Amino acid sequence: MLGVEHTVIESVELEPDGRGGEQLVARVRPKAGVASRCARCGQRCPGYDTASEPRRWRGLDLGTTPVYLQATTQRVRCPEHGVVAAAVPWARAGSRFTTAFEDTAAWLVCHATLSVVAVLLRIAWRSVAAMVTRVVAERAGQTDRLAGLRRIGIDEISYRKGQRYLLVVVDHDTGRLVWAGKDRTAVTLRRFFDDLGVERAGQLTHISADGAEWIHAVVSERAPRAVLCLDAFHVVAWATKALDAVRRRLAAQLRAESQHEAAAELTNTRWALLKNPPNQSGAQRSTVAGIARTNKPLYTAYLLKEQLRAIFETKGRTGRALLAGWISWARRCRIPEFVTLAQTLTRYRTLILNTLDHALSNARVEATNTPLRLLTRRSYGFHSPESLIAMANLTRGGLCPPLPGRTA
Repeated sequence: MLGVEHTVIESVELEPDGRGGEQLVARVRPKAGVASRCARCGQRCPGYDTASEPRRWRGLDLGTTPVYLQATTQRVRCPEHGVVAAAVPWARAGSRFTTAFEDTAAWLVCHATLSVVAVLLRIAWRSVAAMVTRVVAERAGQTDRLAGLRRIGIDEISYRKGQRYLLVVVDHDTGRLVWAGKDRTAVTLRRFFDDLGVERAGQLTHISADGAEWIHAVVSERAPRAVLCLDAFHVVAWATKALDAVRRRLAAQLRAESQHEAAAELTNTRWALLKNPPNQSGAQRSTVAGIARTNKPLYTAYLLKEQLRAIFETKGRTGRALLAGWISWARRCRIPEFVTLAQTLTRYRTLILNTLDHALSNARVEATNTPLRLLTRRSYGFHSPESLIAMANLTRGGLCPPLPGRTA
């Protein structure tokens, strides 16, 4: 009933909780086979001293009654770690909660907000965050999440105002988050490759990323055999940004010529131009048709954006030919924003061709980033990147524990 193993139950009593209710206190001790072990390495060690007062650990409630486990603790002298607290079989090192309690809290956090879990379990939300960190650390140490990587995606995600970012790495084959680190810098990415190791980095076959050149430089340095693909979504986003810049420039010209009504109409075409044709409403399609009749430069920019999107849908040899035609068209279109974009695509042409040949994008990474953004909003932000990294590994890294007493 208490959800503990290798534990001797000496007595169980109901005591007043000091708030008009009762709490269940089980006085316990470790079985002889697991007693006097180092809490860090698990090695049996000679005893050092015994605490003068017993210690309590919060367990899972029995119905509406809070449960505590009480035991007299000791310290041991470990040849590797020195004098440390002895491990107990019912709780993790440094915790005031039983393992079953922490696993339940971690499972609930994957399915509800942290504040709701804190209210349900009658604990402080900071305690929940600490539990998540301990659970993730233990479960991450039981498996090598970087083993067998072949195709990965690299991207960054903002977790707080003020240019605060995490760098995330996702396995394309499983969709799992396999690594996350603070800051979107070359130093952070090199730290991932340090954890991966030279041998396993040499086994990577494909890597997808956005246009950040520091990512490209580190990948070329640490995984030179991998095919680097430029994420199609980011390339199309460049074209979308260029299209919007064209629209704003033309609207500003109309306002400068005192054509305020025409400028206002052009300003209101933004969403019709940015939306993909299948997602446009009837009114938005009519807006685009009107632009085709009255504003040739803007309509040309719209067609360039849509053509680029179609290239990535086509892929392969045909996509390569279409890309060459697109760059030639953009160079000759006399629209400054797209002339500049053509130069950018020419610079990244090799990486874009890799994307067309291997049909690899950062879609799996974005599928991970979206829940992480929701997690950040749902938690009203995180005080430290380490807290978000722990939550990300718990919810997206496959480290969520099963509920106590169940296998799935």
